[in-house]
Amino acid sequence: MEPGRPSRTAHRVALLRAQHQLRDELPRVLDDPVALDILGPDDAARLRAAPHRRESRLNRRIRADVVARSRIAEDSLHEAVRRGVRQYVVLGAGLDTFAYRNPYPAAALQVFEVDHPDTQAWKRRLLQQAGMPLPQALHFVPVDFETQGLPERLQAAGWRADEPVFFSWLGVTVYLRRAAVMDTLRWIAEATPAGSGIVFDHLIPPGTLRPAQRWAVRLVAWRCALMGEPWHSYFEPAALAREMRTMGFTDVVSLGAGDVNPLLFSGRGDDLSFSPLLVVVRAWV
Repeated sequence: MEPGRPSRTAHRVALLRAQHQLRDELPRVLDDPVALDILGPDDAARLRAAPHRRESRLNRRIRADVVARSRIAEDSLHEAVRRGVRQYVVLGAGLDTFAYRNPYPAAALQVFEVDHPDTQAWKRRLLQQAGMPLPQALHFVPVDFETQGLPERLQAAGWRADEPVFFSWLGVTVYLRRAAVMDTLRWIAEATPAGSGIVFDHLIPPGTLRPAQRWAVRLVAWRCALMGEPWHSYFEPAALAREMRTMGFTDVVSLGAGDVNPLLFSGRGDDLSFSPLLVVVRAWV
């Protein structure tokens, strides 16, 4: 990110979630009735004016990845709530909308949105412009990771370190150095109570891909670098799962295209499908 500016990739992801509400066939993979409103009136009007605008296959593939990973995260959250979890932390929240369509009462689930202060201030402006009230169960947690610690900032926002918590961490790990990713996972495994869990996504090493897939990775990485958000980290799923188990995670499940497509995209008439480049990991403490 550029200092003083919100995340441009967060805006791009929000656009993709909104496009899914207008362009793709029913049933939606992710049903998000506030996806358009949170963008602000100008972006929302442009999308509504041309809901079926021609687009590239690459754009559709990225959109499928975005909505699928959010759907998996929210389905996993519902499982966590059934297990008794009452705290949900969205790391790198961007314009995530779960807190504004949260089906649970405040006593059942508190939501903590963690993000860089510049991105979070931008989101709050968009929410105000859209006239969207802030839910009682929502806590904003602005964190500048260069100078502030995540546990301290969470606790200042009301997070209870002695109670189980569920984390989602989507679209973030590729922008971090490997050590930072592993440090965050290790902290969750060691510092949160039994029953806590996480869903996050990661890219697989480009060297394991076919030439056309490597080209697609380079293209998207180049676009992100131009926006000031270069990619840094890739993980081999089996090796990462082994490392997570040594940290203390259990039930570590890595979901790739072979798992996600039958689950979420089977029988669709459009050509949405989950990318072989991306993996979604779900694990419990």
